[in-house]
Amino acid sequence: MRAFVVTKYREPLREADVAEPVVGDRDVLVRVEAAGLNQLDEKIRLGEFKQVLPYKLRLILGHDLAGTVIRTGSKVRGFKPGDQVYARPATDRIGTFAERIAVAEEDLALKPATASMEEAGSLPLVALTAWQALVEQGNVQPGQKVLIHAGAGGVGSIAIQLAKHLGATVATTASRSNADFARDLGADIVVDYRTQDFEQLLTGYDLVLDSLGGENLEKSLRILKPGGKAIGISGPPDPAFARKAGLNPVLRLAITVLSSKVRRQARKLGVSYEFLFMRASGDQLRQISALVDDGVLRPVVGQVFNFDDTPQALQSLGKGGIRGKAVVTLAG
Repeated sequence: MRAFVVTKYREPLREADVAEPVVGDRDVLVRVEAAGLNQLDEKIRLGEFKQVLPYKLRLILGHDLAGTVIRTGSKVRGFKPGDQVYARPATDRIGTFAERIAVAEEDLALKPATASMEEAGSLPLVALTAWQALVEQGNVQPGQKVLIHAGAGGVGSIAIQLAKHLGATVATTASRSNADFARDLGADIVVDYRTQDFEQLLTGYDLVLDSLGGENLEKSLRILKPGGKAIGISGPPDPAFARKAGLNPVLRLAITVLSSKVRRQARKLGVSYEFLFMRASGDQLRQISALVDDGVLRPVVGQVFNFDDTPQALQSLGKGGIRGKAVVTLAG
């Protein structure tokens, strides 16, 4: 089976012939037809998460897939061969840059009927991130004010639509060239991050979804109203994440120290900071499918690459300039 693998951190992906996936009793074997490209894949390739996510090399990357069910494990009841599905596999079972993958039934869902394979393949990681940030951790309610950074990006383009659907007033940061695009997605206020300072223009927000970290996160805390919350998906990780991840005491201490500055700043302002490392969920994907089919959420595919070009496509993410998500497709 063809796949693209990491054999050594900081080196390009390499095409390899790998073993066929092992299909457990509750697994579904899927022929991958489209796989989303994510900054997370590139960060793992560069070794940025090797302390927190200790993957063994050789590693097949890839966190999103859309495809067709080939066969199912003996205890699977929700899927059958021929079903068109999509998923973000569990963290310890990634590997969608391959011709086939075995996915746990609980992490899989039927793809939106109205979405193409490319559109469905673009969705799982970013849509689950938006859902878990805004619905689970953020508990966004009608009438609240939400700031979503990088509104033209993968997470941002879905989060804007979801926040609007939840009844929020939505602000976002984007380049001037993407302002109309962000408004079309549902943003009420668009701040040009190149020429404007969002901290000077926005105040009294209930929630910020931050994908940039650093100074951007610190400024985001200051535009929240008392009791407001900033959710970071770029970091720094917080102690709650370390506990959920089951990290050893040394790493838990290191993460506590790493996030202490931003958590201290948040407390002084009477607001809070939480880190989100999204998890796989077939149940949530089913709700997302319904929103796509109802016309509430529109997948945004900015560029499609051939599977053979996966290494170059992944490295191109760092150059920016892609609206929404980039996707690789597997023909046939």
